This record gives sequence, structure tokens and C-alpha cells, in this order.
Amino acid sequence: MGCDRNCGLIAGAVIGAVLAVFGGILMPVGDLLIQKTIKKQVVLEEGTIAFKNWVKTGTEVYRQFWIFDVQNPQEVMMNSSNIQVKQRGPYTYRVRFLAKENVTQDPEDNTVSFLQPNGAIFEPSLSVGTEADNFTVLNLAVAAASHIYQNQFVQMVLNSLINKSKSSMFQVRTLRELLWGYRDPFLSLVPYPVTTTVGLFYPYNNTADGVYKVFNGKDNISKVAIIDTYKGKRNLSYWESHCDMINGTDAASFPPFVEKSQVLQFFSSDICRSIYAVFESDVNLKGIPVYRFVLPSKAFASPVENPDNYCFCTEKIISKNCTSYGVLDISKCKEGRPVYISLPHFLYASPDVSEPIDGLNPNEEEHRTYLDIEPITGFTLQFAKRLQVNLLVKPSKKIQVLKNLKRNYIVPILWLNETGTIGDEKANMFRSQVTGKINLLGLIEMILLSVGVVMFVAFMISYCACRSKTIK
Repeated sequence: MGCDRNCGLIAGAVIGAVLAVFGGILMPVGDLLIQKTIKKQVVLEEGTIAFKNWVKTGTEVYRQFWIFDVQNPQEVMMNSSNIQVKQRGPYTYRVRFLAKENVTQDPEDNTVSFLQPNGAIFEPSLSVGTEADNFTVLNLAVAAASHIYQNQFVQMVLNSLINKSKSSMFQVRTLRELLWGYRDPFLSLVPYPVTTTVGLFYPYNNTADGVYKVFNGKDNISKVAIIDTYKGKRNLSYWESHCDMINGTDAASFPPFVEKSQVLQFFSSDICRSIYAVFESDVNLKGIPVYRFVLPSKAFASPVENPDNYCFCTEKIISKNCTSYGVLDISKCKEGRPVYISLPHFLYASPDVSEPIDGLNPNEEEHRTYLDIEPITGFTLQFAKRLQVNLLVKPSKKIQVLKNLKRNYIVPILWLNETGTIGDEKANMFRSQVTGKINLLGLIEMILLSVGVVMFVAFMISYCACRSKTIK
């Protein structure tokens, strides 16, 4: 009887040990299985989950605009006063709804090339007004002409054409005109061939961004979606040194198995440069654990604070010998037009940048850019890309409408918020096919390990207790 009981206790302990060992073995084996499955599914080729979502995003992406309506145009022109602005918006468009075009696999270097077509559809239900709403904004053509043509004789000629067309430093334009283009009366009088249509995003509809060539990940999963070339080049030709490099992905996804310690690099053609994001916090997105990465203030700092940014400082006078920060001169990328990019309301910019502008209220929650990354697959499941478009306007002795200015202005025209969040259907699919299976495997591992350890310890204690009684 004692032998049977002892044998049963030993058998229970052995079973517990086997369960614990099996649970322990399942951990690395399970991790290897997960890695193998993920590596197979994130490759950018026909038949994978990543490719299907990459060719045409299943997420609805919206671009909201807030326009800075100038309240005191005459005071600015006559007295060089601070510009008083009032933001109006949002005016919302649906974007990135078109599938990638000319998708071509290159098996020789394991890359895939494509064009990203542009399209914008106005969404009245998500907007405060219509595309016909009027705004008082800086005259884009007048501000650009005085910057591009520095010769005084040429400026005298331009001044006569500006006066003849009854153009001024400021103008009233509809939302549709400001964004997508209008025929400018001043440029229409210029005798030599110039583009007479002006708009902040002109041309946009029926155009395409690219050609992009990215690694498909077949030979090296750590390179998947990373850009090899953009428009046939590995550099932009806008900046010096490392600032000119095209780094990382397009931010729609990153190589899998993202770590919190990583710096995620990505390229944005909207700002004509590569930039980066760092981990901020864990976020639960529709039941999916994601990592929130944000653009740090250091990315916009002056070279004094962040020496890596020295090659983004191109205009020494405007930047006060590179000590001013928070705005990026992208005029080389915009055919010489004095376009400056910043975060909305000059978030993270030095005080001198926003000093001539009244009515701004920067805050991180509304105005910073973030990416919510699912760390196992590297997919971006939610994002908010925010940026502000500004134009530089400078005094000009020969152009009458600018001659009373006593200082330079970096004038905010609008800011935009491009957002996308994984839909409920896609989130359910993601939970069931990715995170659900991983969580289930993890649960089985922990149950086997825990039950096995408890059984082994309990049966061994009972066995030792019975042995001691038998000996007595």
C-alpha cells in the first residue's frame, strides 16, 4: 500500500516535471515559430498579409487643414505690425485611398518599385465649412517673386506688374484656390514663360509621388520596406552631408520585432527630408498592444543644441547664424520658392520665430507627430502626421507693397493633420490572426509551466512526507 502511494506520488512529480519542461521548451520553440510565421507574412510579395495591406491601405486616411486667416493685413503692410492670425478649420479631405501603381518586383536585388498616386476628396461632414470659404492670406506669388528675383531692376519691373494687376501683400482666396491652385493675376502679366497657376499643393490630384524602390525583405527581413532609392536616387540633392540621405521606410510600416530602444527612421517627401521617431509610451489600440513613437523636439533643434542638424541650416540670416530653430527651409525642394516647414503653431520653435505672429497657441497634444507601431509585425496601425506650411516674406525697397516692412516674417499659411487608424474589421482580423494566436501560445506556455512546477513541488513534498512517516 505504501509502495503504491509512493509510486503514485513519484509518477505525479514526474508528470509535473514533464509538463514544466514541456512548457519551458515551448517558450523558445514557440518564439521561433512566431518569428518564422511573421517573417513569412511581412515580406512584400504576392500572397502575404503585408503585401495586401501595402498595395492598398485598408485604413481610411484623412487630411485636415486649419487655415490661418490674417485679421490685420493693412496694419502689417503700412506699419510692419505683428501679424494677427485666427485659425479656421478643420477642412477635411480623404487621401491615400488609391492603390499603388506600377508595382514591379526586381528579384535580382530583392526590391519592389512603385508610384504612390495622389488624390483628395473633400468630406463636408467632417469640415466646418465648404471649399468656397474665403480667407485672407499672404499673396503666394508676390512673396515668392521678391525672394526669387533679388536684382533691383527686375524687382522694379515686377513692381509695375504687381501694381498693374492690383495685387498686394495679402489676398483673399477660397479654400479650393489656396490648396489646389488658382490663376494668379500678377503672374499672368509676366512676359516670359512662367507657371501662372499657384496653390500650396498644386498640382496634386492625378499626380503621383515616386518612383519609390524599397526592399521586399525576401533575403533580409530586417530591411523590409526600407527605401533603396527615391526617384532613382539614394540622395535628395537638397542638403549637405548626412542630411541629404534617404533613410528608413515611408512610415507606413517598419521591419518586424520593433524594440522600444530603437530610433525609427523614415522619409517624408512632404518635408523633403528624412526624420526619426523615438519611443514614448505603451498604448492599447482596439485591444492591440502598440508602441507609440513620437518626433522628439531634438529633431528640430538648432545645431547649437543638436550638432547633427548643422546641414539643415541653409539660410544664415533668417536663422540668426543657425541659432534660431524649429523651422526648415525647403526652398531648394520647391523650385526656389521661400517655403518653410514647421510643426503647427511653431511647436518646438525658438521664440524669435513666432514673435511677429499673434494668435498662436502651440501644445504637444494637438500639434506633435506620432506613430503607433505594432511591435511584432512592425505595422503602423495608427498615426497623426502634423506639419505647418509657412512662407518667408522680406522687405523690398523696389516693390511698393513690401517697402514698409521693417523685418522678415515667416508667415504661417496653414497647418495640416494627416491621420489614419486601423478599422474595427481590420483590428478584429489582426487580433485573431496575430496577437490572439501569440497571446494564446503564451498562455499555454505559462499554464504548462505553472501547473507542472506546482504538481512537481506538491507531489515531491507529499512523497517526502510519506517517506518520513514510513521510516518512523
